[in-house]
Amino acid sequence: MAQAGEMTFWDHLEELRGSLLRMLAVFGVSVVGLFFFKGFLFDNVILAPSKPDFFLYRLSGADFSMTLVNIEVAAQFMIHMKITFICALILTFPYIVFEIWRFIAPALYEREKKAVKGAFLFASVLFYIGVAVGYTIVFPLMLNFFSGYQVSPDVANTFSLTSYISMFTSMVLIFGIVFEFPTIALTLSALGILKKETLKTFRRHAICAVLILAAVITPSGDPFSLLVVSVPLYFLYEFSILICREGDKTNIED
Repeated sequence: MAQAGEMTFWDHLEELRGSLLRMLAVFGVSVVGLFFFKGFLFDNVILAPSKPDFFLYRLSGADFSMTLVNIEVAAQFMIHMKITFICALILTFPYIVFEIWRFIAPALYEREKKAVKGAFLFASVLFYIGVAVGYTIVFPLMLNFFSGYQVSPDVANTFSLTSYISMFTSMVLIFGIVFEFPTIALTLSALGILKKETLKTFRRHAICAVLILAAVITPSGDPFSLLVVSVPLYFLYEFSILICREGDKTNIED
């Protein structure tokens, strides 16, 4: 690929077009492949947290029980499609990150490439950690809480498949996305834009921002959900400060 300074606007546009087409092709292949593994995908992954033998419940000794029902005609098909697309996105995320890196790398100086490349590699790791935290900890804890919560013994809890999937996608996918905050902090710190002192100064503001974000991404907005979501989000902020400690030492010179 030619250097950024030697390329015209149309050359950049052609490169962007090629990157987008490759990302769509890989994503499309993943969607088609996952679509035909419906039984394995739902029985062993998507619906696993709704079963009493899920490993988190066994470890905690929780007496968990949940019944899911479908009350809409086309809901199961639409949910199948929705989950297929989301799982394909999770599966192909590293390749998408790679394509983004390959597109912007020629426009960077060599010192910038070294700094930003590490952040892009870090992005995939953090994304999967976020997905894992949402899937194995946050989502099951919320299910266990809501399944046992009743305003009256006369009102039994029977959950719809649609509401289950809505909470599942909110917790799993959004956690994968918000776990990218340290990647942004690492990149800006490495480029000399963000300092650890800045993050420390706005720590109080960050607590308010975390609570607001938690309130937005939790489907119910109850205090328990806010607590479960807010704690890991705030730990991300503190982790970003630690990353910036190292980033200050490697800032790009003008």
